[in-house]
Amino acid sequence: MNNTKRCPFIEKCGGCKFDFTAADYHDKKLSEIKNIPTTDMPIWLTYGNRRRADFCFTDNQFGFYERGTKNIIPIDSCPNLLPDINDILPYVSKLPWIGAGSCLITKCENGIDIAISSSVPYFTPEFRDAAQKIPAIRISWNDKIIKQTTVPIIKFEDKEIEYPVAAFLQPSVTGADTLRNMVKEHTNSATKIADLFCGLGNFTFVTNADGFDVVGTGTKRDLFKNPLTTGMLKQYDCVIMDPPRAGAFEQCKTLIKSDVQRIIYVSCNPNTFLRDKKLLNNGGYKTTKIIPIDQFVGSAHWEIFAIFDKE
Repeated sequence: MNNTKRCPFIEKCGGCKFDFTAADYHDKKLSEIKNIPTTDMPIWLTYGNRRRADFCFTDNQFGFYERGTKNIIPIDSCPNLLPDINDILPYVSKLPWIGAGSCLITKCENGIDIAISSSVPYFTPEFRDAAQKIPAIRISWNDKIIKQTTVPIIKFEDKEIEYPVAAFLQPSVTGADTLRNMVKEHTNSATKIADLFCGLGNFTFVTNADGFDVVGTGTKRDLFKNPLTTGMLKQYDCVIMDPPRAGAFEQCKTLIKSDVQRIIYVSCNPNTFLRDKKLLNNGGYKTTKIIPIDQFVGSAHWEIFAIFDKE
């Protein structure tokens, strides 16, 4: 781990449920997925590597919510975040905040991006002037750009992508790399791949897949309302799915009617994963691998990497 200092906000801040520096951290975290029939040992990621964090604010208050309340704990440094984010926090926390909302801070390849969502439609001149002094490459307020010095960039291996305001990213580069390498390893024999819920393309480029999502680098398609049909799936022998917490139930309904030989399912919600797993198993797919990944260090959340093969 990066250090052994206990976080001063443990048991207060709503961001983490467990003390990630404690000797029994692994045991406590594993208790969250005791109903998941894992096939391999968990993959543990180190803390202090989060490249994004969603803060909250109300008039003149900035920080994280206190656990179980809407009270805000002032935060000017978090041991679970990258140093670049911690370095900018004192400046951001002192901005003249108005209204209430959230502030997503993301460390991109070329600097810090700050995306503010607020109940107040417009920022004040005072806020604009103060924000201009923040050492960030882009600051937005409800999608309105306050400041931009360059286009924020993220990378998937050697592929550079422009980062849209508040777009989804895995919480750490290490986590994204770990998942991408696992997907790459288990798609190396596939001839034609569909990457569903592809986001910005963490798996798309490295597997030379066709990407599908509401937003992203591939074909724009709402996979909750319009999942790929069995006819569309005919050309693929492998499907990658990395859906939001709601899972991929509607897409699984068409997959069990298809001839897709392998499904690689990356889930951030064990509950919807188990629901979708049951549907796939009953529909002719055998679960051949389930690996839990401590992607969200300190929290109760897990990432699940699973492989389903056509029986």
